[in-house]
Amino acid sequence: MTSPAHPLNVPFRPSPQFRLWYGLTALLVALVALVALAPFSLFADLPSAITIGVAVLVVVLLALFLAWTALYYASMEYELRDDELSWRRGVWFRRTGIVPYSRITNIDIRQGPVMRALGISNLAVQTAGYSGQMVPEIVLEAMEHAEELRETLRSRVRLETGGDGTGSGVPPSRLAPETMDLILEELRRIRTLLEARR
Repeated sequence: MTSPAHPLNVPFRPSPQFRLWYGLTALLVALVALVALAPFSLFADLPSAITIGVAVLVVVLLALFLAWTALYYASMEYELRDDELSWRRGVWFRRTGIVPYSRITNIDIRQGPVMRALGISNLAVQTAGYSGQMVPEIVLEAMEHAEELRETLRSRVRLETGGDGTGSGVPPSRLAPETMDLILEELRRIRTLLEARR
């Protein structure tokens, strides 16, 4: 099963609402900073130049963050491939990654009140290597049709593992019996070497 909004082997980006979501979050932080500054400027004996300077600094930082958000959004890309999810992002430091469907153990949809109002959600993808950690291996940010995308990912996990898409299935062996014999022989050699070192 593939989602019409997220077909296989076609790169896609987060929703354009991503920029508005980041912008509103930054604006909220800036407003809190300005409100926190207000009592100091009213009741403390701070020169008005310092108060104005801090307010201008907050506005300049907000403008820089909004510019960075546009660049960050342009750098983000995801792709559902036949056997893996690939992603890339980063303005100054480019990060790329591949998550094989066979390693995915959990897919959570996360949505705050601002995101709900904008009709977007984050998908947190956890894998066998990251499942014991608090952070997911990858977060697909600001996704529209998040339920469809999650079901598409789950169906790919089912195809890869033969399980139910929740990480509980046991992946079928894809190795030829000859390869399995070679691996077993190598493991026996390693065991013999380790026992000899004791």
